[in-house]
Amino acid sequence: MAPPSASLAQGVAGGGVRAALLRAWDSDIAASFRSSWVTMAAAVLTLLFCLAALFGPPLLPTDPFDPATINLMDAFTPPVWHAEGSWRYLLGVDHQGRDILSAIVYGLRTSLGVGLAAVLLAMVSGVAVGLLSGYVGGALDAFIMRVADIQLSFPAILVALIVDGLLRGLLPRQTHADLGLIVVILAIAASNWVRFARTVRGSTMVERRKEYVQAAQLVGRGPVAIAVAHILPNISSPILVIATIDLGIAILQEATLSFLGVGMPPDQPSLGSLVEHGRNYLLSGEYWMALFPGAVLALLVLAVNLLGDWLRDVFNPKLR
Repeated sequence: MAPPSASLAQGVAGGGVRAALLRAWDSDIAASFRSSWVTMAAAVLTLLFCLAALFGPPLLPTDPFDPATINLMDAFTPPVWHAEGSWRYLLGVDHQGRDILSAIVYGLRTSLGVGLAAVLLAMVSGVAVGLLSGYVGGALDAFIMRVADIQLSFPAILVALIVDGLLRGLLPRQTHADLGLIVVILAIAASNWVRFARTVRGSTMVERRKEYVQAAQLVGRGPVAIAVAHILPNISSPILVIATIDLGIAILQEATLSFLGVGMPPDQPSLGSLVEHGRNYLLSGEYWMALFPGAVLALLVLAVNLLGDWLRDVFNPKLR
């Protein structure tokens, strides 16, 4: 039997958790979320896609990229609602005998993983550069911003293509398949860090003149400690909004690179590569090869963008 002091501590901790949950439920953010059915639908859709990517593959009837589970005799089987369809392949089969539904789930895992990793890398590098530029100022700030301006003059997908080509040119050809995932992540992150850097730089220039920063300087805190421990928490809201919106952009960039044949290797499927493989059969009537992966890609990006728009409205006082 637990001692009275332990039971009292557990009760206090449980009450604290319940109180925190109640405060979160009654907060303005939660109220805004509950008042928008579009936002709730986007959140549910995004959650379903993430759950499918995380836990879906073991539940699938086949591994579409394991030759032992592929039957070429089933190639071009239409979806189940067609007369020639089969309940084994709900969304049909592609030209190589791969189940479309299974391929979409595996492609979701790749597209979401690449998108999240690229956004995280772009956010870390962009926030670091923006804090440095905004806090130090002077010639360093001017140099960083001119580099950002030059990059913004090019389309983001073009920057990703250039970085992807440069990295593949520097790496030995025999390592392209093994390092293809890393190359794509680096290419997408290199094309998206500027938005984080410019936003953080502008917010940092405003925050560094405030009294709490001057107080931290008076007590002897170093520049790095002030930027990370004091300024960064106060400018985190726009960073979160940009990260959410950039997730949809990164997923589209990965799909575009894979569609063009310079993205993921053939043994690592993505939604973009599935659309690219299926487009060759659209005119012959096998629409399901490109339609369903493309529809999932569109729904995923739409749901993420709707969540990003909602976060922007929530964290922008002028829009309330």
